[in-house]
Amino acid sequence: MSACKSLSFIVKNRSLWAHVRRNVTTWTPVGAAFNAKPHRRLDLFEKNGLFGVPELSCPAGFQVATRIALKNTELLVEKACSCPPGVDTVQTFDQLSDGLCKVADLADFVKIAHPDPAFREAAEKTCIEIGTVVEKLNTNVDLCKSLKNLLDNPDIVAQLDPDTRRVAELFLFDFEISGIHLDDHLRKEAVALHVKLLDLNNEFLVGSHMPNRIARAAIPEHLHLYFENEGSFIQVGGLHADSPDDLVREIAYRIYLYPNADMMDCLEELLKCRYKLAKLVGYESYGHRALKGTMLTHNLFFFVCFFFACFPFLSHRTATDFKMMRYMKKKLSPRNSVRFKMVLSFIPIFCAMFFVRYNIEPSLYSPYLSLGTCMEGLNNLFSQLYGVSLMSEYPSAGEVWSEDVRKLAVVHETEGLLGYIYCDFFHRPGKPHQDCHFTIRGGRWCQETGQYQLPVVVLMLSLPHPTKSAPTLLTPGMMENLFHEMGHAMHSMLGRTRYQHVTGTRCPTDFAEVPSILMEYFATDYRVISHFARHYETGQPLPESMVARLCESKKVCGAADTQLQIFYAALDQIYHGKPQNRSTTEILKEMQQKFYGLPYMPNTAWQLRFSHLISYGAKYYSYLMSRAVASMVWKQCFIQDPLNRDMGERYRREMLAHGGAKEPMLMVEGNLAHLTSFPQTLNESFHFNLTVMLLVFKCLGCIRLRTYLIVNLSLSSDRAAVSQVGDFFQAFTAVVVVWLKLCLSFYDGIYLSV
Repeated sequence: MSACKSLSFIVKNRSLWAHVRRNVTTWTPVGAAFNAKPHRRLDLFEKNGLFGVPELSCPAGFQVATRIALKNTELLVEKACSCPPGVDTVQTFDQLSDGLCKVADLADFVKIAHPDPAFREAAEKTCIEIGTVVEKLNTNVDLCKSLKNLLDNPDIVAQLDPDTRRVAELFLFDFEISGIHLDDHLRKEAVALHVKLLDLNNEFLVGSHMPNRIARAAIPEHLHLYFENEGSFIQVGGLHADSPDDLVREIAYRIYLYPNADMMDCLEELLKCRYKLAKLVGYESYGHRALKGTMLTHNLFFFVCFFFACFPFLSHRTATDFKMMRYMKKKLSPRNSVRFKMVLSFIPIFCAMFFVRYNIEPSLYSPYLSLGTCMEGLNNLFSQLYGVSLMSEYPSAGEVWSEDVRKLAVVHETEGLLGYIYCDFFHRPGKPHQDCHFTIRGGRWCQETGQYQLPVVVLMLSLPHPTKSAPTLLTPGMMENLFHEMGHAMHSMLGRTRYQHVTGTRCPTDFAEVPSILMEYFATDYRVISHFARHYETGQPLPESMVARLCESKKVCGAADTQLQIFYAALDQIYHGKPQNRSTTEILKEMQQKFYGLPYMPNTAWQLRFSHLISYGAKYYSYLMSRAVASMVWKQCFIQDPLNRDMGERYRREMLAHGGAKEPMLMVEGNLAHLTSFPQTLNESFHFNLTVMLLVFKCLGCIRLRTYLIVNLSLSSDRAAVSQVGDFFQAFTAVVVVWLKLCLSFYDGIYLSV
């Protein structure tokens, strides 16, 4: 955005900010845009569609956009099948993918986020129609043959640049996991299963965020104000984990997680279809199919084996954490012992941990963390690391789905405009209670126009609206979530890939979380926070001692937190393994007992709220894997100076810029090359032996033993007992070296406080 435009924006909104300035310190334009209610603008003649797409000014426009996309698809399929093998083949495939994704990805967001049911319904139909076409294309023999003719010719392959070759291989991989090798009858069966899964995925995803309701008379009247009213019913749309009232949390937990028979049937059928599809196309289970193409592509990360490894180390520490939570709960909310035991038995770990981890009173921090100041902090951080600025723009009429959505232009100091971020941050009725990132349009070089197609993303949070007397104030947890999601957004913005198929976050799932988790480290570093956290009324900075207490509190219950993540990952793997011939609730109950430690609460079905089963099916382990990688990057690149421009540029160049166009482990190795070396000492009897065996078993593909070793290695707390590794590790390749560092980071990163 030019200086003139920025000035024009300030002038237009001077009346909006005049009231706010009486109570707060001076904000930059990006801070002011988020710390005040948006100014209504009347556009009597200007009318655009959603995200500036002209056809989407009304629900019927989705039908028009779909028709245009499918017509272009037919032309591109014909071109891909007839053109001689070469770079043009890959470019045509990517153009084909881009045309479908631009409609499908946009519709995928609108179907869950738009407040108008007509828009949601139209978007859902588009998702199904485009999805069906995609699955048919993935089993199109002629289309696949054109790609194989390219990749089977060594002379042509030798002329391809690395990015083009990888994208061609990824497109071929899509054909292979979709069953292109099957005969006509079985291919049609595979397509039918894919189409059925589209419906089931959508049904479960929508249902997992739907509120439950109960008669008002069933809840004490003084608690009605904590929930939404619907006539003679009370709606419960979340767990209310941050409520200081344990009775509110109990009511929310019981009602929100109460089993729904239709959703139960949907999940059971979804898992059966996934298994059937995986077997049909030649995999042992859906878990095996899902992990192809990830950082664990050669092995199934079989988390059930964690059970055997966790007991010697983690379970003891987790029991200690639970004991501390029990003490803290008695201290914070004293009740009779019978009542206390009943409540503790079903309070989820994230409810109990709230009071332990944030026993520093979040309300003391919130005045320093207004949404506007946090956005200013992000703007400053990105400016220092990458030379990038966030500039507020006023969306045109019809461009956004709600008047409280903010639009940011991401501008580089020398490269210019990089893309757009739409910030859907505020709560509204019917909006899902989830923090997430959506790719609306991927970046790519458009051969047909000679210009770069700018990426467009949406960040969705569920924050309270600003009031007349105060801007939106964030708790430390909310701020961390904001930084996390902005990490995804910047991955999309800074990845300048040639092909849309591998743009930004379109990379292996277990790598996609690395940039977002890395941002959490910046969110709790005083050297970063001190640049923006200040009281919205007095302008006083957040005291360093308060940040120190916040950081220390995050180390509390580290074992229980890790135990919870392992439980989630284990449950995900079991659900996507071989059929168990029992209900998902029975599996949940057993896995919770094995991997969690707190007993299952009867008449609840937490798995029906586990929406990650859709987007992270058989890949939930990615959070643990990505946290280990992020820990490595933070310690080797930013811990000494979190605002170091050279390191920021290196991180962008080696990891963010490639999207999915490069093998993840090669990106990690490239970023950390010459920056780090192994610890000079390793435990000669434990660390050393386990590490060597880990690498051997990885090479042999011994899944169960490898995962057992990873957990033992990860959970070992004997830092001091170390011995010389010597020249042994120098014999390993760079990628294997990174694997070893990654495994060590499970201890240093994930289990730091264990």
